[in-house]
Amino acid sequence: MAKYVLAMDQGTTSSRSIIFDELGIPVKAQNKEFEQIYPKAGWVEHRPL
Repeated sequence: MAKYVLAMDQGTTSSRSIIFDELGIPVKAQNKEFEQIYPKAGWVEHRPL
């Protein structure tokens, strides 16, 4: 059975993930950006998924 590692990065403007095989070679990468909402000067909000 093949073994994989999933690495995830939760940032302010996006979530990123990469799947690596057992040799450390990237198999698949995905990125999802989040909308930035600015209701007032100096404020920022994110809408939940």
